[in-house]
Amino acid sequence: MDTRESILFSGGAPGAEAEFGACAERHGIEEVHFTFEGHKIDRHRGVRVLNHEELQSGDVSLAYVSRLMHRRFTDSPTIRKVLQTLWYQINSGQEIYVIGTILDDGTVRGGTGWGAEFAKLCNKPLFVFDQEKNAWFAWTGEDWEKRTSSNGPIITHPHISGTGTRTLQANGKRAIADLFSRSFGASS
Repeated sequence: MDTRESILFSGGAPGAEAEFGACAERHGIEEVHFTFEGHKIDRHRGVRVLNHEELQSGDVSLAYVSRLMHRRFTDSPTIRKVLQTLWYQINSGQEIYVIGTILDDGTVRGGTGWGAEFAKLCNKPLFVFDQEKNAWFAWTGEDWEKRTSSNGPIITHPHISGTGTRTLQANGKRAIADLFSRSFGASS
């Protein structure tokens, strides 16, 4: 894949999103980080601050998200804005890559889980690196399929979304770096 045609859509938050951005930069890939006024981010390359009207375009019922994900999301303005920016990240990408933990009910832990669920609803290729299981998983449309090191995901679309936990472990960081190396070759 030609890195000059590739774009990473993320949020620039500390942890997985910042690492996706750092890998994109090392490989010469454009970054777009959706955020909102006052949100703490670590990546400042390609920042796109969403205004109130734009955030409203990504709004979703917290009752719906809570029901879909089998857990309660509080109605705080910050949580709502994070979910709204995730809508932009997932909507913009053709393939979705998430670093987190897959729960027994098939959802992904935390706010990142909404990004994974939204990708499922949009029928987008979805891959999750589960830091606890130390493996990549692909969503088949019905269940998670474990990927081995020999068939780990490879980026095949130019517009990708990368999101995930703020608690990035060494294996998650390595998974992101390996994903970019498999897909684009050694970084410059």
